[in-house]
Amino acid sequence: MRNWLVLLCPCVLGAALHLWLRLRSPPPARASGAGPADQLALFPQWKSRHYDVVVGVLSARNNHELRNVIRNTWLKHLIQHPSLSQRVLVKFIIGAHGCAVPVEDREDPYSCRLLNITNPVLNQEIEAFSLSEDTSSGISEDRVVSVSFRVLYPIVITSLGVFYDANDVGFQRNITVKLYQAEQEQFHSIFTWRRFHLKKPLCLCEALFVARFSPPSCGVQVNKLWYKPVEQFILPESFEGTIVWESQDLQGLVSRNLHKVTVNDGGGVLRVITAGEGALPHEFMEGVEGVAGGFIYIIQEGDALLQNLHSRPRRLLDHRSNLHREDALLREESSVYDDIVFVDVVDTYRNVPAKLLNFYRWTVETTSFDLLLKTDDDCYIDLEAVFNRIAHKHLDGPNFWWGNFRLNWAVDRTGKWQELEYPSPAYPAFACGSGYVISRDIVHWLAGNAGRLKTYQGEDVSMGIWMAAIGPTRYQDGLWLCEKTCEPGMLSSPQNSPQELTQLWQLKEQCGDPCQCGAAAGGL
Repeated sequence: MRNWLVLLCPCVLGAALHLWLRLRSPPPARASGAGPADQLALFPQWKSRHYDVVVGVLSARNNHELRNVIRNTWLKHLIQHPSLSQRVLVKFIIGAHGCAVPVEDREDPYSCRLLNITNPVLNQEIEAFSLSEDTSSGISEDRVVSVSFRVLYPIVITSLGVFYDANDVGFQRNITVKLYQAEQEQFHSIFTWRRFHLKKPLCLCEALFVARFSPPSCGVQVNKLWYKPVEQFILPESFEGTIVWESQDLQGLVSRNLHKVTVNDGGGVLRVITAGEGALPHEFMEGVEGVAGGFIYIIQEGDALLQNLHSRPRRLLDHRSNLHREDALLREESSVYDDIVFVDVVDTYRNVPAKLLNFYRWTVETTSFDLLLKTDDDCYIDLEAVFNRIAHKHLDGPNFWWGNFRLNWAVDRTGKWQELEYPSPAYPAFACGSGYVISRDIVHWLAGNAGRLKTYQGEDVSMGIWMAAIGPTRYQDGLWLCEKTCEPGMLSSPQNSPQELTQLWQLKEQCGDPCQCGAAAGGL
């Protein structure tokens, strides 16, 4: 028995030492040898040592310079700090996959959707909508009908048109057709007002095109439509518009459901946006969604389009090679610094909310912590000031959210911040993305519901919508700056270049004020 004890003692001591060393070290952000686009992080089921704050820094795959500036400024200061270095864990959040579609071939620079143009119809006019021969004509009860569309490659609209009633001899109606640009803010409110009122108020928004049809001025009949020419100018890529048909008579329009007309997209240069697909809130539409006519258009810069399509295969091969090189650089960067969490997301702007939810899952499954601070890689952060404020304000309780909150922020329907799936005209309160802090229980709730939470156009507004479900206590603090500026005592400042971040930190170290040395000296 004594011999067995002599043999077992070294084994027991070795196992205990191994377990102690493992618990002392921070958890790996990825599996050994793993990297983006080949093997994702394997979340261990054990916890590392406890941290007061976990800092998640949202970062794009190609933002190497910004990450290195952070490593040489506030993160370096943190690592060298005698006490904070043991209390804070900082990780960059990066999508494990790059978009497989070159930027030039995407519908927009914010997503990874292929601009799928094939066999474009060039050097001729195109009717946007057409009816089949067996489609019966008839007057509906709808006096206002509208349809929205998005331009994917530049076009010129030459004419607006209306359907006619086959039972009429000639044209016997009074109809106005207008084209509005979707980003005009007053468009929504005025159309919503008119839907519930019989009288027509003064329209404060201006239509880009207007065509008025009447018995003495009915235009030209083509197939099953009457067309009138409009002033011509180029509608650029990403233009979003709404065509509205409005009857000036007591009777309704001759209209069709979108599913009963043929959309002629010219080979993919435009796309109709429908509320039924969940891509556009119903209240954003004027009247009834449908088609009561059409428009004629031509594709601009046809030669350039053909050249672009011809060079696409070569461009795709080059892009794939660039992605492989980018993967290799990220693997090397992660191996050197061990401060990156690769999440199972294609790294585009539209997927940033999903990146954040995946990071919350990683944090809960690998780390013991009290608070989580989220920021971006272009932000100046003063962690010492954050800790001081936490202590002075006692910001360490459950179910709290500390940041600089935007209230009643209007929902954009176009552009980079386009939101077509959240129906309200304004977002719930949300914190500016430059920096905010949430309590551990909120992170656990987000991680546990990550698979069920719907993501919206931006991570900050998505966070506001998610938080509206649980109603955390909000602590408003204007020192989390929302705009690119500099204020003494600020906790964060967004939208900085690598050079600007370096300069801010140099001033902070030299004078205690990131804004300017003179102000700090004068204040003393």
